[in-house]
Amino acid sequence: MPATPTGRTTDDKRPATATGPVPCRVVVCRDCCCGSPKVTGVDHGAQTERLRAAAPVRVSDCLDVCDRANVVVVQPSAEGRAAGARPVWLGLVNDPDATEDVVAWVRAGGPGVAPLPDILDLHVFTPPGRRATC
Repeated sequence: MPATPTGRTTDDKRPATATGPVPCRVVVCRDCCCGSPKVTGVDHGAQTERLRAAAPVRVSDCLDVCDRANVVVVQPSAEGRAAGARPVWLGLVNDPDATEDVVAWVRAGGPGVAPLPDILDLHVFTPPGRRATC
């Protein structure tokens, strides 16, 4: 699997009420497991909208990591990429507090710009097909 999410996605426009530069982009998996009743107790629509309030969100087909549903991938901004950042894959983002932690990190700048909050480190994983770096 490539380091960046692939497959059919829906690009969403940035909210009209947002101002300033977009710090990064977010991809949410919403297919067979993520975003479905299989992950109980999660308002998937509200989660997507909450993330969309912080950054542009792409909704993706299955990212092939169903055992980590709900999967959220935070892609670095141009500034973050220039600093050497790569997309950060977060799994088991299944409660409003975890979503708020992602929102806060995205608003702070995300990968390569703001340090990953310790609480989000619990959600980070390396997707299949991508080697972990030292």
